[in-house]
Amino acid sequence: MFAKLVAVSLLTLASSQLMAAECKVTIDSTDQMSFDTKAIEIDKSCKTFTVELKHSGNLPKNVMGHNWVLSKEADMQPIATDGLSAGIDKNYLKEGDARVIAHTKIIGANETDSVTFDVSKLDAAEKYGFFCSFPGHISMMKGTVTLK
Repeated sequence: MFAKLVAVSLLTLASSQLMAAECKVTIDSTDQMSFDTKAIEIDKSCKTFTVELKHSGNLPKNVMGHNWVLSKEADMQPIATDGLSAGIDKNYLKEGDARVIAHTKIIGANETDSVTFDVSKLDAAEKYGFFCSFPGHISMMKGTVTLK
């Protein structure tokens, strides 16, 4: 009887771990100005969410740098426009821009960076997006973020 109880307990534990939400995503960026992900779904059960950005290209960050920026969809282009004058040392983001929910630093060839943010900052009724704020990249390097 005890062995059966232990077996059932272990099965229950294993299945609950399989059901746990994945609260992390890895995104690759390239020299062709692209992310390999166009949509991110965040489970409401996640307390925090981590985005790991990789750059699999060959060009340095001052030529083909990329970052990952999260904001409301309506704020994406204004943030990118305002960030142009900030320069690469500030990740092409205006210092203290409250519209930016989370972001990585600008990375170049074979570099990685990650950011973890509080999921409670997101509202399921709002539309969110992600983009690269390197000058001109937002036109091709963007996607959606959905709280599910």
